[in-house]
Amino acid sequence: MLRWGRALCPPRRGGPGGSPGAGGGSGPPPPHLGPAQLRHLPRSGAASGAPGSDPEGSTASLGGAGRGAGPPPGTPPGPRPPEEADVVVVGGGVVGWSVAYWLKALEGRRHGMRVLVVERDPTYSRASTVLSVGGIRQQFSLPENIRMSRFSASFLRNINEHLGVPNEPPIDIQFQPSGYLFLASPEGAAGLEATVRLQREEGAQVALLSPSQLKEKFPWIDTENVAVASYGLEDEGWFDPWTLLTAFRHKAMSLGVYSCAGEVRGFVTSAEDTMPPQGPTPATARIKYVHIHMPDSLEYQPVSCAIVVNAAGAWAGELLQAAGLPEGLCQPPLPIQPRKRYVYSWHCPDGPGFSCPLLVDTTGAYFRRDGIAGNYLGGMSPPEEDEPDPGDLSVDHDFFQEEVWPRLARRVPAFASLRPRGAWAGYYDHNTFDRNGVLGPHPKLENLFLAAGFSGHGLQHSPAAGRAVAELVVKGRYESLDLERLGWKRLVEGEPLEEDGVV
Repeated sequence: MLRWGRALCPPRRGGPGGSPGAGGGSGPPPPHLGPAQLRHLPRSGAASGAPGSDPEGSTASLGGAGRGAGPPPGTPPGPRPPEEADVVVVGGGVVGWSVAYWLKALEGRRHGMRVLVVERDPTYSRASTVLSVGGIRQQFSLPENIRMSRFSASFLRNINEHLGVPNEPPIDIQFQPSGYLFLASPEGAAGLEATVRLQREEGAQVALLSPSQLKEKFPWIDTENVAVASYGLEDEGWFDPWTLLTAFRHKAMSLGVYSCAGEVRGFVTSAEDTMPPQGPTPATARIKYVHIHMPDSLEYQPVSCAIVVNAAGAWAGELLQAAGLPEGLCQPPLPIQPRKRYVYSWHCPDGPGFSCPLLVDTTGAYFRRDGIAGNYLGGMSPPEEDEPDPGDLSVDHDFFQEEVWPRLARRVPAFASLRPRGAWAGYYDHNTFDRNGVLGPHPKLENLFLAAGFSGHGLQHSPAAGRAVAELVVKGRYESLDLERLGWKRLVEGEPLEEDGVV
């Protein structure tokens, strides 16, 4: 079981990785699917025994041992995705599956909404979720991010109440509550102190440490050029990303969510009904169909839909350049790009012990322990001008030798004798506009919602982000958290909402 809060709990050996706002702002509510307004699409073409073919649901359609011969929930009829869905979620990472789970949890009645999650990499070999270091923290500079972290911490603390499946083993995400430790130079001290004041106003438990207090608590740190440090006292640390992803997926599919492997490469919109050849682009349009291309095939399946959620992560911007979307309706372009980030692993028997937090140095380099046997994970974001080519997930080992290791060895002298063990690369869904997530309805594509661009903190904010988007779809407004400022409006008006705490 999990332990959250101030007390440290030992990690499991061998395990992987070792105040709410109100309302939704001014203006008319976005298009949504409420219980009364839900558009039930015709089910023609579905076999009578196929899952979801009966709008009210049947025992046979649920599948499972002793409950009929049908396939289990979430299995599309045959090798193709279903021809119709109420909501198509593009992207089967942790954010996409969170959206799918919350849609079913909030719909108000079982089998009321057909939700389809489309994932082009069912092995998750390139997925940002499982290639991350699994951190969660309250220490952000934007109120919305702090609130999402607090929501997510509460969700993870009670994960079995949300994602537990009857007659299945309890979920253990192997949370390690060791906190985050941010170090600030004299030039950055005032900014860090102001950020901590905001975090405390939002209810986060964060301590400010002087250099002498820092040295007393963590004797293995060299405090040179450190003016002040902030240390998270509760609801901070790291956990196993794969367990959270599979828990969301398993629970969502148990509630009847469909899943298919494929890639959305095209759309059909209502603009084609009203736009004459060579004529002007209409002011708005709705997506009528998504084209899902089958793996290793030239075939695609058109799926009619009422709502589309873009949770495509690092490729969310690319998705809005797909065929069938009028270029004039996709302006301004979505400023989300894949950014490659390296995670390095090393061994140092004399390194920091069990109390080691996830430390973020004044230089931007970071590390955390990985288990209790002297192993560590870490890395650093490169300067903007030195961004690596995101075309593949190859690792630049020289970057560790020349940039990361020297910085860490200056801060932790024991790391001067570390032994590298391995490395991997993953993707940030980097929002080049302001490094913050973009949530909510598209201003011109009326039935398109976005949940992407979190720039490295999507995993930890996935429970909150998924709930927020699901509330917009089902209820037409934010209820748990007011995330209106994270919407498209700031992109249209050119007003960045900067997050300073991107690692």
